[in-house]
Amino acid sequence: MIDPKTIAEQIKFLLSGTNFANLGTRYEGKVRDNYTNGDRRILITTDRLSAFDRIIALVPFKGEILNGMTKFWFEQTKDICPNYVESYPDPSVIIGKECEPLKVEMVIRAYITGTTTTSAWYNYSNGSRNICGNELPDGLVKNQKLPEVILTPTTKGDHGDHDKNMTPEEIVERGLITQEEWDKLADYTRKLFARGQELADKNGVILVDTKYEFGKDANGEIMLIDEIHTPDSSRYWIKDTYEERMAAGEEPENINKEFLRIWLAEEQGYRGEGVVPEVPEEMLVKTAEKYMQAFELITGQPFVAEVGDTHARIEKNLTPYYL
Repeated sequence: MIDPKTIAEQIKFLLSGTNFANLGTRYEGKVRDNYTNGDRRILITTDRLSAFDRIIALVPFKGEILNGMTKFWFEQTKDICPNYVESYPDPSVIIGKECEPLKVEMVIRAYITGTTTTSAWYNYSNGSRNICGNELPDGLVKNQKLPEVILTPTTKGDHGDHDKNMTPEEIVERGLITQEEWDKLADYTRKLFARGQELADKNGVILVDTKYEFGKDANGEIMLIDEIHTPDSSRYWIKDTYEERMAAGEEPENINKEFLRIWLAEEQGYRGEGVVPEVPEEMLVKTAEKYMQAFELITGQPFVAEVGDTHARIEKNLTPYYL
């Protein structure tokens, strides 16, 4: 893993965003800058970190880590579900098929946890026993394994808007997707999650929950888009310490942005409303270390960082794609 000093020095090269006029029509997502041109989409993963549906901070090397993990997982799951990827011209970039995103985010959970207002634990602890159509028993405690894996889909909120929980029936009734599309998404989601759990378990990690986004290509084929099983879209815990920490009433040892979410919620009292607290450099370095730890544990590969001017590197590597 990269030493803290190198991580801190990379702060001056943090990638907050891009504006390449020659790549096509630009759209800014929470974490990725998208450029579309005909049937091609270029996705640049920035160092932006979102939590509670807000941009919280910029984290050194985060874009490379997310993109690298997405690449790993797309390769590991392409036999289950088609994905939109065509190539990876830069550590922070994906070239993919242009797809029309479906208006539902497929969230799947194996444990009851979370700090956001759409999380299973937040709703359960506030008295709800029906989470997106899933009936849950009384007596569950935070971070406990659920009796069975559950789907808790949300609407896909516009940039800056909160996602909203919905039942499958509501999703179909409102015309967001058809029943046939829901059935396919649910099947893909369960199979992708099972593969993720299997591979994570082999490396001593628990895949707690995750979300998937799907889209349709020009031929109407449903495929996986955006990212998969990254520390942004997923929650991971260390397997070996889970039982011990649960017995002690402690939070599981996490290796994703839950580390920062907990700091925001419990130490800063921030859950997405009002002014975003400033994140100190020490927390940025620790968060970067968590992301690197996740990459190395989950993929079984060392994280090799591209130290230096991220924006200049991406600009050079994308020159062949200029209009």
